[in-house]
Amino acid sequence: MSNQPQVGIVMGSDSDFPKIQNALTALDSFGISYVVHVMSAHRTPRLVEDFAKNARANGLRVLIAAAGGAAHLAGVVAAHTTLPVIGIPVATDLMGGLDSLLSTVQMPGDIPVATVGTGSGGAKNAGILAAEILAVADDGVREKLDAFRQKLVQKILDKDAALQEKLSHGKNA
Repeated sequence: MSNQPQVGIVMGSDSDFPKIQNALTALDSFGISYVVHVMSAHRTPRLVEDFAKNARANGLRVLIAAAGGAAHLAGVVAAHTTLPVIGIPVATDLMGGLDSLLSTVQMPGDIPVATVGTGSGGAKNAGILAAEILAVADDGVREKLDAFRQKLVQKILDKDAALQEKLSHGKNA
């Protein structure tokens, strides 16, 4: 893993950390370094603005923003940078995270935010998507992604073989 962080991750609250852990795990698996900070679109807007405006100069190449409820963090980050921004809508007690999802995905034209699903699968996909973005210019990351995809294929083939074995035993009983 390179010491220079390539991905910047911000979350609206430290209580979001367990919910985005799968993004960090995914980045770790591809050898991608990152920085993680707590900052709020509403409570610390200047801090968010400074982070986003300086991200490129600080060597970051992709940004991930996780927030729940009003979930404007990804949009505010995207408003202050031309780096790709991935939004993780954090599930909340209210509406099961639908509020977070809609707040993240419904960006106005001209300021895109790539949005993943709520829940642990969404956080994992945010890490993988960041890797895919970086793989455009990094053959090492691309090779790790190719190997990851091949493992997925093998996993499904193994599951199918086990199912076929189980079914064939059932016919002989």
